[in-house]
Amino acid sequence: LIARGAVSFVVTIPSDFGQRVERGDNPQILIEADATDPAVASGAISTLGSVATGALSREIGHEGAPAPVDIVVHRRYNPEGLTQYNIVPGLMGVILQTIMVMMTSMALTRENERGTMENLLAMPVTPLEIMLGKIIPYMGVGAVQVLVVLAAAGTLFGVPFVGSFWLLSVGIFAFVLSMVILGYLISTLARTQMQAMQLTFFFFLPSLMLSGFMFPFRGMPGWAQVLGECFPLTHFLRLIRGIMLKGATYADVAQPIATLMLFVL
Repeated sequence: LIARGAVSFVVTIPSDFGQRVERGDNPQILIEADATDPAVASGAISTLGSVATGALSREIGHEGAPAPVDIVVHRRYNPEGLTQYNIVPGLMGVILQTIMVMMTSMALTRENERGTMENLLAMPVTPLEIMLGKIIPYMGVGAVQVLVVLAAAGTLFGVPFVGSFWLLSVGIFAFVLSMVILGYLISTLARTQMQAMQLTFFFFLPSLMLSGFMFPFRGMPGWAQVLGECFPLTHFLRLIRGIMLKGATYADVAQPIATLMLFVL
């Protein structure tokens, strides 16, 4: 559940916990935290500790006095609480989204403005072939950006990569494909390059705010989380952080990949 991102904390209470409390043996409670986002984990861990000791003190009739219990915390995936472990993988999604959508939408809109698209449509090719011819080069640009960001993450920022590179490649392919097709869609709606740029910003800003990149996703109101689920960046952040930092398997990231492919369709 932690690897999939379904839960952020797992609290383990030993089977002999009650007996140890009665004997005064200072029993332990284990809290395993998803520390890929250090800002979320640190505050919640301290709160969980105080809640546990307060509840135990009340149950044994010593409310107000410190309970004889030790809270053991395991910060999973980022024990040192380094912020770059959370930010750098997310930056890959932000960079790909910004460049892929804007580059594709503005380049194709420029062709409509100049009339070169009409000449292309007059040739004996199908609309699908035209679309593939336009989006494949930008997917190649996205692949180069992915390699640059991954190299910088490992060499400059020391971000670990514990998962499968090929599984991450599948997720990145689905995300890049969704972004260039979104740019293609915007180019069919916009009549000028300025309109294309404005439409991309209408997509960028809520995507950044509600995807969990700038703010903790579970810390947002319910309605904001519902809107955030509509953006591909939300699912890509779960996918890339899960694979790079947690070593997530295909079963763990199948839902984000399926959601990205649904967006592509």
